[in-house]
Amino acid sequence: MAKTVKMQDIAGRLGVSTMTVSKALSGKSGVSEQTRQKIKQLAAEMGYIAPGTDKEDEKKSYNIGVLLSEYYTDQSTTFYWKLYQEICTKAVEKNCFAMLEMLSTSDEAERKTPKLLQERKIDGLIILGRVESEYLRLLEQKSDVPILYMDFYDTSVHEDSVVSNSFYGTYQITNYLFEKGHKEIAFVGNMNSNMSIMDRYLGYQKSLLEHGKEIKNEWIVLDRNHERDSYEQITLPRQMPTAFVCNCDLTASKLIKSLNEANYRVPEDVSVVGYDDYIYSGLCNVGITSYGVDMERMACKGIKLLLQKITGKAYRKGLHVVEGYLVERNSVQSI
Repeated sequence: MAKTVKMQDIAGRLGVSTMTVSKALSGKSGVSEQTRQKIKQLAAEMGYIAPGTDKEDEKKSYNIGVLLSEYYTDQSTTFYWKLYQEICTKAVEKNCFAMLEMLSTSDEAERKTPKLLQERKIDGLIILGRVESEYLRLLEQKSDVPILYMDFYDTSVHEDSVVSNSFYGTYQITNYLFEKGHKEIAFVGNMNSNMSIMDRYLGYQKSLLEHGKEIKNEWIVLDRNHERDSYEQITLPRQMPTAFVCNCDLTASKLIKSLNEANYRVPEDVSVVGYDDYIYSGLCNVGITSYGVDMERMACKGIKLLLQKITGKAYRKGLHVVEGYLVERNSVQSI
């Protein structure tokens, strides 16, 4: 009989304490991200099984497909690469293997079935990042394996989804600006482009209404025509607010560029907050205060749900919301 791997075994191999291993594997603070990843990787390689888990299920291995649109592979949108890495890590921890397929714009437009489904190589499929509703309907019809949406949901296609808390997150970060003394706050994003931005706009709107502030049309600033068509230059309103709430950090970085070109300083003249807490290194020279998406928890929840669907276990169907956290940097100034 194979020896049961214990935390002490992992600690001994890496030269760290058992407490450090425990914190790393349970997701607690007090461990650097580099050390946490080393511990997780070694634990997976050694076949460590956490106490209380179903050992029989842990022994089974499944192939999990991940479908990612090529649109999200641009260097400035590496949020999805990071989320994919978290999915891979969580899959390995469950003795599973994640297989990535890039969805080209032409294949999506022509409604071509992904090779992962055509060749029947997978036991379940995660769709990472939004694709068109018509294409989602095609996948629903063509797939004979369970499907899970990650970081988006679609009300016209009834599938299980794991998302961050867009509504409450933007509500919280707008309240943060009010706490810093701001009373004139604008929103940057096209609420009609996708459900996530709509939810973030509604969170912003709730905060303004609770503070007795009028929602000015001029202070709803567009950053894109549609979901995948971002403006190169954001047009600033004629009457400037003291702060902007952006639907994502990438939009926040573009807004800061537009502000700088118009001779506004951030945060001395105008404050800016974002959403995601993830931006391509070097894209912005200002540390953006943001509502962070807990990608590790999202990936953990997603893998757990998909395995429950694959194995036929009971689970709560529908939308699963993962809370995030406020990250304070230097893009906001009290007034």
